[in-house]
This record gives sequence, structure tokens and C-alpha cells, in this order.
Amino acid sequence: MIVVFLGPPGAGKGTQAQRLVEEKGFIHISTGDLLREAVRKGTELGKKAKEYMDRGELVPDDLIVAMIKEKLPKEGNVILDGFPRTVAQAEALDRMLQNMGKRVDAVVLFDVPDEVVIERLSGRRIDPKTGKVYHIKYNPPPEGVEVIQRDDDREEVIRKRLEVYRKQTAPLIEYYKERNLLKVLDATLPPEEVYKQLLQVLGL
Repeated sequence: MIVVFLGPPGAGKGTQAQRLVEEKGFIHISTGDLLREAVRKGTELGKKAKEYMDRGELVPDDLIVAMIKEKLPKEGNVILDGFPRTVAQAEALDRMLQNMGKRVDAVVLFDVPDEVVIERLSGRRIDPKTGKVYHIKYNPPPEGVEVIQRDDDREEVIRKRLEVYRKQTAPLIEYYKERNLLKVLDATLPPEEVYKQLLQVLGL
């Protein structure tokens, strides 16, 4: 089974992917991690990707698709996280999977309003010594622990990221809706509830 996770930053995709990996044996392919790993290892694709990243440009779709192809297992269940982001990428992914005799089986949209995302992300604080993540409202740091806010967790940056996400991903939601693959989760609920919904829509 190949499942695509869609949703804005801060929707909880990573948390839920982790649970499917630990409890259901899924393989989690995050394009961000893939790119960083390929660059670190200096693979052929990694070197090409680095040239674009160094220039501050987006890595071309065909390069990312090639990386995913390298990583896709022959068997087993896979979550694609962070890809596709545009309709062009979705089409490229479909073509690649078709050539391998596979297809996307389900697309899960983690639906959460912008204001909730902003509250979740702008409230995040990090302990630079341990890397532990806290939240000023839901999980405050213990007394005496000095925490910092990451630059990309500032409200104006989050709003910008959400704007980009909405612009890029809205057409993608339509694309998968037309193919009857889209499953929508209420991602404002507690993680436990979201996980229950996830298992239900995936028939697990």
C-alpha cells in the first residue's frame, strides 16, 4: 500500500507517520530527509540536488522522483510525506509508479485551520542543549530550562509557509479527489483520536 500524506506544516503528519512505522511496520519516506541524506552521502543524485539547493532553487521534480524510486521497497507499506506538493509532481509520481506496476492507494489530508497551526507552531520552544521540544501552552518547559524559538516557528514565517502550502496544495487536493483517493482527517483532535481515524480510513 502506498499512502500520500497531505497537510500544512504543524498538522501532525510526522507524529502519525511515526506511529504507523512503529506499530504497523510502514516505511516512511520524507522528501526533506531524503534530500538531506543524499546530499550528506554525496550520491550521484545528491550531488545534482545540492547544486540546486546551493543556488537557493527548488530541486526539480524528476530528480526527487528518481530519489523516491531508489528508496521505494519492492514490497510493504509506504508513506510518502512532503511529496507530491504540486499537480505536476503528482503526475510524475503516477507515471513512475505505473512503470513499476504500482499506484497510490490512498491520500490522507490532515485538515486543520490556519489559526490552529499558528498556535501549535508559534508556541513551540526548543531546549538548545538537548534538542527537546516543548510548547508554551500544552507542554511547558520545566522551571530553569532555557528554551529558544526557532526562526521558522515565528508567526510571520508560519503565515508565509501556510500561504505557499495553500497555493500549491489546493489543486492537488482536487486532483486526488477526482481520482477518489482522498481521505480527510480532522487533525485538530488529540493525536490518539487522529490515529484512530487514520487506521479507519486506511482499513487497518
